[in-house]
Amino acid sequence: MIKEFRFSTKKDDVFCLTGYVEEAIEESQIQEGMCMVHIPHTTAGLCLTSKWDETDFADIKGELRRIVPTRVDFCHQFDTPEDAAGHIKSVLTGCTLPILIKDGKALLGSSQGIYFLEFDGPRNRMCYVKAFVC
Repeated sequence: MIKEFRFSTKKDDVFCLTGYVEEAIEESQIQEGMCMVHIPHTTAGLCLTSKWDETDFADIKGELRRIVPTRVDFCHQFDTPEDAAGHIKSVLTGCTLPILIKDGKALLGSSQGIYFLEFDGPRNRMCYVKAFVC
């Protein structure tokens, strides 16, 4: 079964998905395997990073803005400059994240969390989680 989660984001948001992923793994009753976390969006991304220090998010967002600044001269002019930059940031961060499952739990480091990165909000978003034996 693929578990679907829906949520809303703010303009430049970081949304914690760890609890949703843990819930999906628990409901699957899989003790050892893999979990795929996927977002069907082209202006958002996924990452694993520290859950203890929220200044990490400011650093991550700041570096992504430095690498891919919002500007008006993108070839992609369909929407806003933020939209064009969001597509590039999404390519850099990725939309699918594999997580190992051991003893029925996500095999994360003690400081790791699973996060959704919003690059073109506010928007209504979704995340899919699939746990399976491999």
